[in-house]
Amino acid sequence: MSLNENIQRRRLTIGGQVQGVGFRPFVYRLACELGLVGWVVNDAQGVTVEVQAGSAQLSEFMRLLTEELPPLAKISRIDEQDIDVDPLCDEFIIKPSSGGELSDAQVTVDTATCQDCLREMRDPADPRYRYPFINCTNCGPRYSIVRKIPYDRPNTTMAEFPMCSLCGSEYADPADRRFHAQPVACQKCGPEVWLVDTHGKQIVASESAIDETAKLLKAGKIVAIKGLGGFHLACRADDDHVVKRLRRKKRRDAKPFAVMVRDIAAAQEICDINEDARKLLTGPICPIVLCPKKAQANIAASVSDGLDSLGVLLPYAPLHHLLFDLGLGPMVMTSGNYSEEPLVKDNDAAVAHLGRIADGILLHNRPIERPMDDSVVQSSGKGRLHVLRRARGYAPMPIKLSGVAQTTPAVLAVGAELKSAVSLLKDDRAVLSEHIGDLKDGRNYRHFIDVINNLEHLFEFSPEAIAADSHPQYLSSEYALKRHRGELAGRAALPVVRVQHHHAHVASCMAENDVSEPVIGLVCDGVGYGDDGAVWGCEVLRADLTDYQRLGHLRYTPLLGGDAAAVETYRPALAVLWDTFGESCADLAILHKMVAEQRSLDTAFEMLSAGFNCPPSSSLGRWFDAVAALCDVAHTNRFEAQAPMLLESAITPGIRSSYDFTLTSSGPFEIDLRPMVEEIVHDITVSTAPGVIAAKFHNTVILFLTAAAIRAREETKISTVALTGGCFANRYLTAGLAAILVADEFTVLLHENVPSNDGGIALGQAVVAAAKIAKSKHPSQKGRKADRI
Repeated sequence: MSLNENIQRRRLTIGGQVQGVGFRPFVYRLACELGLVGWVVNDAQGVTVEVQAGSAQLSEFMRLLTEELPPLAKISRIDEQDIDVDPLCDEFIIKPSSGGELSDAQVTVDTATCQDCLREMRDPADPRYRYPFINCTNCGPRYSIVRKIPYDRPNTTMAEFPMCSLCGSEYADPADRRFHAQPVACQKCGPEVWLVDTHGKQIVASESAIDETAKLLKAGKIVAIKGLGGFHLACRADDDHVVKRLRRKKRRDAKPFAVMVRDIAAAQEICDINEDARKLLTGPICPIVLCPKKAQANIAASVSDGLDSLGVLLPYAPLHHLLFDLGLGPMVMTSGNYSEEPLVKDNDAAVAHLGRIADGILLHNRPIERPMDDSVVQSSGKGRLHVLRRARGYAPMPIKLSGVAQTTPAVLAVGAELKSAVSLLKDDRAVLSEHIGDLKDGRNYRHFIDVINNLEHLFEFSPEAIAADSHPQYLSSEYALKRHRGELAGRAALPVVRVQHHHAHVASCMAENDVSEPVIGLVCDGVGYGDDGAVWGCEVLRADLTDYQRLGHLRYTPLLGGDAAAVETYRPALAVLWDTFGESCADLAILHKMVAEQRSLDTAFEMLSAGFNCPPSSSLGRWFDAVAALCDVAHTNRFEAQAPMLLESAITPGIRSSYDFTLTSSGPFEIDLRPMVEEIVHDITVSTAPGVIAAKFHNTVILFLTAAAIRAREETKISTVALTGGCFANRYLTAGLAAILVADEFTVLLHENVPSNDGGIALGQAVVAAAKIAKSKHPSQKGRKADRI
């Protein structure tokens, strides 16, 4: 390149989802087409580019750089610096990746097989015909196989598979779709599959293994299938006998199963698929999407008994596509584990554990670095999506923050105890881990520790503080205290910041919506430890990122039997009757429909009279349980929130009426539902249909939360409302409440990519802890915003 006064050289530091997604070859091709010279390299901060050309060429390069990105690439920042022209630079090259002191680059999520790869896989003339591990820079495994940053083949589980000449030539060619596709492989050099029996003895291998697996599934057998992030247990979804057999062997009594179907047309045969759901199902993330179930769907009742929705997903790995190409119908595709245990990812563990459940096991030899469940997303049908379980395709996608000062230390947040997930926060970016599970199971607790260790290693993250729930007995908080006391080998003692459960929920919603100014938080869930020692669960808060004030809450009712009240729905039902009618509730005929044994009733009344094991509770989740029991919709929660889900499914459409309630005048104000209980008892007495009662109850919840928000606005002059907590997984409640609030000129913050349930609480803990530390260090700058990355 000849030099003149118009030639400039510019260094670009680019952050975001820019590694392992074909970004470097994209930059290379763009630079060559425009006649630029320089270089591009992966490093620990993302991608660094130096380009040299005339000003017009550089301007065009910068425009196209953001407008014509590869399908999976996302740019979150571009830092530009003009530097000295290099007179010896006469070409554009891709440099080998380099490391760095801080792994600040994003790790790309696992993505579904792209259409180009599927065409090749189905082409008999293609060298990768029917190859179950086909991939390119636009699709395939990423997070589940990477061991450290930067994301290059030697740093992944594919390091043990040397490339053949074909794969090597494609990998090295910047013009090829597989340039630096780290998992690139073919039949000659890559992983392979084989089918074994329940004792681990090989039956068949390669293509025959896939054919034989399809035969077993068609014959009504259960097969464990190793996929992208772990094992699935699969069986026919139209065969009630085999579905019940899977339930029994997996120890999953009633929790709904997900169903995988061959394509979007097959999904539309069993569910109502709106446009948002269709885009999700056919897009690169390919999660489980909860959609309304069609009445005529040929799906066994035991797949999702009593519910009006079905979790459906499409094939996202080449192996899935190959199986469905052999004529499979809808298949149950559920996590490969015993219920509530960690997902199985390794071959030996699959034979040892899943061999007791399955009739055959389809294995492969591509190691999985970390297990990843399928994500679960709910479609509201009103242009809104809500991630309920954040895992494959979402983790570890970072959440951008602007309300946390960059001077804060790195924070590890350890989350809650149910639906566990952890978060790493530094500066203005947070990483929320994949779904972990219930920490009360010892294996999940060990997995929780493994996830923390793995994330800290992967991102070279050294926390300077830990955020934990204020509950004194959460296992996650106990882990934080162990690190605080320096009791873990090789771990320095760290300060712990306790964050109240419902404050963390609000902060999580604020962070996802990039809001740092004070909001009104309507927090509705099952349980959270309150400042007064009570069980909180329907809270009206004035909250910012450092503090909160309790403006109002549901009137306390006794939580009969403590934790048992979350399982046996008669307990919260009896508690609200006791609170409404006192001892005279013993004369109500409906009690004997809920509680068959007089002995159980007598014991319950004794506990209520004495206040024994009946802590005060403002939980909205228990009210859903209570109403489900009162109108004979559900008598137990065989899995978490089963009764509320059944109550929502029971709603009779078109009912606009509601029940009475009152708000006390003094603060914190109380929402008193005793008038509603009296009216529900009357409705039951006159044989009102359960679906009508369910509708009226939901309408009442919408109305009293609206009234609470209006009262809070009057007191605080704040008109932004955050809707958060597990109860907002309820589509009817969320859509109805949001619509009324918007009509009343509120700004409504909702969750989308972060769960509203406890799976998102670690994010809130992290931002609250960081904001508190920043405020303590810079008390005069509490409103300052950090620069964006």
